Amino acid sequence: MGKRVLLIEDEPNIIEAISFILTRDGWTVHTHEDGETAAERVRSRPPDLVILDVMLPGRSGYDILRDLRGAEDTRALPVMMLTARGQTKDREMAMELGATHFMTKPFSNAEILENVRTLVAG
Repeated sequence: MGKRVLLIEDEPNIIEAISFILTRDGWTVHTHEDGETAAERVRSRPPDLVILDVMLPGRSGYDILRDLRGAEDTRALPVMMLTARGQTKDREMAMELGATHFMTKPFSNAEILENVRTLVAG
């Protein structure tokens, strides 16, 4: 069975691009666009990896990451933060909160695929 990725992102073009890249590589990609209900969505059916945008409607990706790291069942779940804001302070905040990896937009197809494979492989 293929690995499952939950992409929490509100930009349709990013959703389409990442879904296409990963699906073509054999991944099952689920998407969620609302920051307010994102942590509950992760808990209801935990994926193998979460790709989490920083800026979402409702709540920020940082808040969601804080919730995921604070819960026993999602504490070790790999989370790759994705943002158009690639400043050092954004990266530092993500890593302090427990992000497994931090990536900036725009990204290459190869970069997404390589990072996802590495994070799920352990």
